[in-house]
Amino acid sequence: MKSNDKNGSKIDVIFCKGDGSFVDDSEQLKAAESVASGVQLAARLVDSHPELMTTTRFAEEVEMLVSQNPKVSLTQLVGEELQKSGYGALYAVGKAATCPPRLILLEYDGGGDETIALVGKGIVYDTGGLSLKSKDGMCGMKHDMGGASGLLGGFFSAVELNVKKKVHCILCLAENSIGPTAFRNDDILSMYSGKTVEVNNCDAEGRLVLADGVAHATKNIEGLDLVVDMATLTGAQLVATGKKHAGILASDEDVEKRAMSCGLHSGDLCFPLLYYPDLMDEFKSEVADMKNSVKDRSNAQTSCAGHFIESHLDESYIGGWLHVDMAGPGSDGERATGYGVGLVLSLLDAPGF
Repeated sequence: MKSNDKNGSKIDVIFCKGDGSFVDDSEQLKAAESVASGVQLAARLVDSHPELMTTTRFAEEVEMLVSQNPKVSLTQLVGEELQKSGYGALYAVGKAATCPPRLILLEYDGGGDETIALVGKGIVYDTGGLSLKSKDGMCGMKHDMGGASGLLGGFFSAVELNVKKKVHCILCLAENSIGPTAFRNDDILSMYSGKTVEVNNCDAEGRLVLADGVAHATKNIEGLDLVVDMATLTGAQLVATGKKHAGILASDEDVEKRAMSCGLHSGDLCFPLLYYPDLMDEFKSEVADMKNSVKDRSNAQTSCAGHFIESHLDESYIGGWLHVDMAGPGSDGERATGYGVGLVLSLLDAPGF
């Protein structure tokens, strides 16, 4: 691999095997270059300043990538289109921002016998909405789109490597802002799943947009085998699994083992959270199907957040589900890590990776 820095200096990167000999396998070298590009893309998007990286600018970045990849198709729902089409949560979270919320749908058909949907939380900036964060807690919230960025980088790296699977990438983009049209505590949102959610915390917005995303995937993608949602979802994830390991929830043991193995293989480490669907009792509402934030924050709340998303999978869906909360490993201090790209490539069995 060769590169040049901004001053024109050449940089050579050489990979060595365990015995000290050079790696000369072209497929492996291509995979290394592709994953590096994907990580750089994901980290650059997350680290971009929020006045620059709006939902509109994020979409422009995606459009540019699609224009360079004829194997990828792109569909977008923007602003009022979301409300008219039933995506009540994604619309509500982003409707107060200057740039409108968007649902970006990417599709790649590499053949094979597995269809996977990647659903990413893309909150380009999170003020907390009307449940406003503190001045210290708000700093760094440009990183709240780490899930969408990691999946986007992984998706396009996988396309470049010609993975032999059908892959959908669904990006739920919004800015959780404040203003006269902001959604409120006590609002009741009509979700794409058909369920209703009573808002009791406007700062628990990530699970809302992802709920619409996974509902879209499981309602509209034929022959879907696995849904993977990824998000910087909860601070509680850092308490549960730390800063280096994402916390995962999986609908069955095989999916959980697959994710663990892929994490070890890729270096995007992950570790299982408590899987206990009865935790949905924490979201009981007197006026809707559920609330969006837990009653007891000391009762496995990072697992609760994942189960909230799971509850919006379509009832007809029989495939697997994997939730990845990467609030910890998505950042290293004040910089993004590009977490998720490697995990996606490993889950997709990318050639040479």
